[in-house]
Amino acid sequence: MAKGLLFASFDFSTANAGEFHDWYDTEHVPERLRVPGIVNATRWIGADNPTYAIATYDLESLSVLQSPPYLAVGGANGSPWTMRVTNKATRIMRFAGDQILPGDAVAPDNAQGLLVASMNVDPAAEAEFEEWYNTEHIPYLASVPGVLLARRFKSPDPGSARKYLALYSLDTVDASRSAAWQKAAHTPWSARVNRYFTDLLVIRCTRYRRAG
Repeated sequence: MAKGLLFASFDFSTANAGEFHDWYDTEHVPERLRVPGIVNATRWIGADNPTYAIATYDLESLSVLQSPPYLAVGGANGSPWTMRVTNKATRIMRFAGDQILPGDAVAPDNAQGLLVASMNVDPAAEAEFEEWYNTEHIPYLASVPGVLLARRFKSPDPGSARKYLALYSLDTVDASRSAAWQKAAHTPWSARVNRYFTDLLVIRCTRYRRAG
């Protein structure tokens, strides 16, 4: 069975930064890691906007998000602290999806950078989009020096804000700014397929380290 992913991102510029990080580190992440089937949790900070907070959770399968232990702490069952902090922050995107490529990989522990790319695509071009992503785009970017792992995910939820998401785990975020990355990302086929994108969201991240 393919691994799943839960991706959450906030702009916490309107919240108290100290409380936001305390909540994430001491309640929210530990609470999720106690849910059976949540494999890991990694926090990230926007490299270009340091008030962006990103969290990625690898799942044994997407069904974990429908399990009683997760539902007991998720959504409307969030703690008062969760409700207070998230109401002060601005959600950028929440995404839950199945891993398309490679299928069963989990985030490498040594990644210090992450590039997130999420989008919708014109349904009329979806077949070509899938072929391009699977046979050119992911393999090309996976071969760039400094890229530790490239993964694709697809949401089964028709109400999801974005249907597709890719995560590129990097030794440092600078790998996504290199000449090799630019060459791999900007091919003639990429230029053609990119015209079919809508709602494109790209975030470069550095690994979050708790102060002190």
